[in-house]
Parts: sequence; C-alpha cells; structure tokens
Amino acid sequence: MTALLTTNLGELPLLGRGKVRDLYAVGDALLLVATDRISAFDHVLATGIPGKGKILTQISLFWFDLLSDLVPNHLITADVTEYPAALHPYRDQLEGRSMLVKRASMFPIECVARGYLAGSGWKEYQARNSVCGLPLHAGLQDGSLLPEPLFTPATKSQDGAHDENISFAAAEKLVGPADAAELRRLTLTIYARAAAHAESKGLILADTKFEFGRTPEGIILADEVLTPDSSRFWESSAWEPGGPQPSFDKQFVRDYLESIHWNKQAPAPGLPSEVVERTQAKYLEAFRRLTGRELIL
Repeated sequence: MTALLTTNLGELPLLGRGKVRDLYAVGDALLLVATDRISAFDHVLATGIPGKGKILTQISLFWFDLLSDLVPNHLITADVTEYPAALHPYRDQLEGRSMLVKRASMFPIECVARGYLAGSGWKEYQARNSVCGLPLHAGLQDGSLLPEPLFTPATKSQDGAHDENISFAAAEKLVGPADAAELRRLTLTIYARAAAHAESKGLILADTKFEFGRTPEGIILADEVLTPDSSRFWESSAWEPGGPQPSFDKQFVRDYLESIHWNKQAPAPGLPSEVVERTQAKYLEAFRRLTGRELIL
C-alpha cells in the first residue's frame, strides 16, 4: 500500500494542515483526517508510513470509548456512511482514518500527565530537581517512576516549534484558576484509567498529552488521544531506569535520522523502506496490544 500524504476533498473548505492531520469545515462540524505523514525533530519527513493515519485514528476511537464515562469527547461519528453525502465520493481518503467532530473553543494549553521521568521532564530535573516547577526528591534517573503522577502543562506551539513547559500558576493565568484546576483533575483522572489499562496489557504509559475544548455543554476531550504520537508507551518487562526506554513510537525514525547526521533543518530527508516497515510494525503492535484486536490496513 502507498502512504496518503495529502488529502484532497474537492470544494470542502480546508482549515489547515498540521504535521499529521488535515482539518476541514463540514457545516457546524469539523472533519479530522489523519494522513500517513510522520514528523521528527519538528519537521515533516519526505516519506510517510503507510496506514499510520488509520492506526492512530483507530487507537483514538478505542480510547474515546473506554474513557467516555470519565469525560465527554468531540466525536460525532467515524462511520463514513454517516457523513454528509458530499463526503461520500472521497471515501477512499476517509475510510478508517477520519472523524467527524464537534467544534469547540480549544484551551490554549497542552495538558500533560507524567507518571515517569522522561523527555523534557528529565532534562529539567537534571538542571533543577523539578518538573514544570514541581520539586522532586534527589536520586531519580531517566525513566524513573515518579512518586505520583504529575500534571505538567505546556503552551501550544503555533509555528511547529517545541511546546514550552509552564508552571501550573502560568496555566492559571492562561485559562483561569477554575478551568486550570478542572483540566488538571481531568488529565490525571484519564491518565490513571489509561495507565491501568496499559499495565493490564504489559505496557507502561510513561506520559501523555491531552487537548481539551469547551462547548456550550461543557469541557470535552478533543484531538487525538493516547496514541504513540502523543504518548510514551514502554514495554513493562523491559523497563529499567537509567536511560531512554524502548518505546512504541517513531524511535526507529529518530535513530535513523541521527545515524545519517541530518542537521534537522528543512528539507527533511526521506526514509529507507526498512525503517518505514519497522515503524509501521511498531504502530500496529501498539494497536494490537492496547485494543486486543487486529487491524487490516
């Protein structure tokens, strides 16, 4: 199969193209289409991963269902036969990789939950023994289990650069104290449910990020949720603090790009077929482990 890198839905208004998703206006709703684009080091690569958009969408749909009693979400339907008739001619681009969703006023922060020390959290801890200003005791390692899960918000990047970690006080200034407290509660509640499910499948959910929005009915969970693109999933049996852990994401891609000494400036290079195949297999394994189902691409 070939990778779908760009969608073309005729006269349907295109609102924007992110690193992975294309966003369209459909009357009072929105259409999110997950392409097979893959990014690394803040650049979209020249080569896609065939079926990646379908895998991510199906993982998100699994979690939206599993979490529906904790928080409402933006999903209207992911069944193309239930989409407006004007979209039916584009079924080949939409089947399995798209969601018709509610419009919402999005909060201007990424809601990050961390159960383990990794990534930018590990970098800050090394410098200041804290994560997003939250103090931690000395002696933790890269990959260590945190004493308790942390809510560590970040600003949303508007230009493709890195999101910036911020303190809870800064989040309160951005969204107001009441909403900041509710976003923290929802984030940690969802993380606890998801981490327990992952654990039951032999996986560790090290950290993840959520996006929330507001509709007239209240706060909803939006965008993608708990996929390998927004979360660190580790193999429980292989977990060993003291360095980076093997993860169910695009690590093969990052490793390859480091091996060719790419300067991380545009234009981004393509990927050899072996890296594409191994990355696709890793995403499929994440789907299979999390959902207990097989996905035919």
